[in-house]
Amino acid sequence: MTDSRYSKLAKLLVNYSTALQKGERILLDMIDVPDEFTVELIRAVRAAGATPFVETRHTRVGREQLLGITEAQAADIRDLEMFRMKKMQAYIAIRGADNMSENSDVPSDKMQMYSKVIRPVQNYRVNKTRWCVLRWPTPSMAQAAGMSTEAFENLYFDVCTMDYPKMAKAMTPLEKLMAKTDRVHLKGPGTDLTFSIKGIGAKKCEGTRNIPDGEVFSCPTKFSVNGTIQYNTPTLYSGTKFENVRLVLKDGKIIEATANNTKRLNEILDTDAGARYIGEFSLGFNPYIQTPMCDILFDEKIAGSLHFTPGQAYEDCGNGNKSAIHWDMVLIQRKEWGGGEVWFDGELIRKDGIFLPKDLKPLNPANLK
Repeated sequence: MTDSRYSKLAKLLVNYSTALQKGERILLDMIDVPDEFTVELIRAVRAAGATPFVETRHTRVGREQLLGITEAQAADIRDLEMFRMKKMQAYIAIRGADNMSENSDVPSDKMQMYSKVIRPVQNYRVNKTRWCVLRWPTPSMAQAAGMSTEAFENLYFDVCTMDYPKMAKAMTPLEKLMAKTDRVHLKGPGTDLTFSIKGIGAKKCEGTRNIPDGEVFSCPTKFSVNGTIQYNTPTLYSGTKFENVRLVLKDGKIIEATANNTKRLNEILDTDAGARYIGEFSLGFNPYIQTPMCDILFDEKIAGSLHFTPGQAYEDCGNGNKSAIHWDMVLIQRKEWGGGEVWFDGELIRKDGIFLPKDLKPLNPANLK
């Protein structure tokens, strides 16, 4: 029997997140996802009067292709996928992984080359379609989160089917405040960072692009960032886990980067010139997500967190930085994680993960649940 939560999530993705309309085409990109859920998603698309196109992938097969990929093959894949993407009005990607480290032994140069070549497809999808990307709960994710499989699945569906319209309303004052802010100052253990977001704008993420959701993002002006940031959340990139990442920036550029795997970290940051500049600054506040699980779609929404992202900027609220990399690194500022402060134009906006201004208090966990 199909899990009723499957149907609830499928309808949320189709009717709210991508707001599918009659006659539209949507690509369903399913990676290590149970067939039962793919079927529910197809049914929800058809019920909306739209047409589903389905791609079924497996990470183990994808790894084998990456191990031997050539630039010519990558270019063919890009051209074929771009042709298909241009036929679509919407896109939903659901990414499971039986082993989150499946690509850890793919050589860095192969990953960098493929990322660069395929990037135009992702750029088109992000800027020209209505899209939503989410993970699928797996034992691998549960293990990374330090939870049983059942407990993690329960958390996943609580997070993914929460009241997003309520959260969206509570985000509006923060979006407006960030849009008119110039100077930002981040403080915390090992962190003292200043930059400007003047003229960049801000955008609330309300469950229409990612599920789970719960952030408002902007972006530093490209050359304004100075200081040091010490992240306290593990991060997984291209199958490699990094911990204790510390970045030193001068005039916008990362001039020093260290971690438990400093060599691999710097290899990634040397992918191209834009990888050492910053493409996003965001505050996260999903009340159901409290601890890291080494999955960025969850970790970047952790209550009381922020992320500060080397690499590609979005066209919306971006600074023009271009890169094959977009690496969301997370700093949790709740008191039990060492605390921290976020200042906008000399005003303390958030302390130890709690918003202080009256109009932002609805975003605190006790008010969102």
